[in-house]
Amino acid sequence: MIRIDLPRKESIVLEHLVLDYNGTLAIDGKIIEGVKEILNELSEKIKIHVVTADTFGKVKENLKDVNCQVVIISSEIEYIEKVGYIEDLDEEKVIAIGNGRNDSLLLKEAAIGIAVIQKEGTSFKTLMNADIVCTSIFDALELIKNPLRITATLRK
Repeated sequence: MIRIDLPRKESIVLEHLVLDYNGTLAIDGKIIEGVKEILNELSEKIKIHVVTADTFGKVKENLKDVNCQVVIISSEIEYIEKVGYIEDLDEEKVIAIGNGRNDSLLLKEAAIGIAVIQKEGTSFKTLMNADIVCTSIFDALELIKNPLRITATLRK
C-alpha cells in the first residue's frame, strides 16, 4: 500500500499498480532493461498487474521473474477491458501507467494516471487523460517509489 497525501483533499491509498506492456514496459515486445528489478522492489508495497493484448506474444515469458499478475485481454475492445479490470480492483485504489490510445480511459479512471512518452510515442488522447506525464518508465516508477514527488506534482 502506498499513501499519497494531497493538500486540501483526502489522501489516496493505492493498493494496485496497473501497467500496459508494449510501449510502457517493453519496446517491440522486449522488456526494457532494468524494469524487472524496479517492479519486484515495488511489489513489496503494491500489487502489480500488467494488462495487455500482448501484441508480440512475449509478455508471460518476459515477466516470469517478476512478482506480478499478467492479464492478456482481447485486442478488439482492449480499452474497455482495461477499465473493467480496474473497476473490479476499485479504481480509487489504482495507479495506472500507459502510453497508447487504448490506455486513455484506463488513465482517466484510475485514481492517478501516468502517461509515458518513450520510443513508441504516446497518444494525444492518453496525454489529455493523464494526471502526470513522464518521459520514461523509470521516471514513472520512481514517482511511485517516492510518493512525495506525486504530491508535489499534483498539489494545487
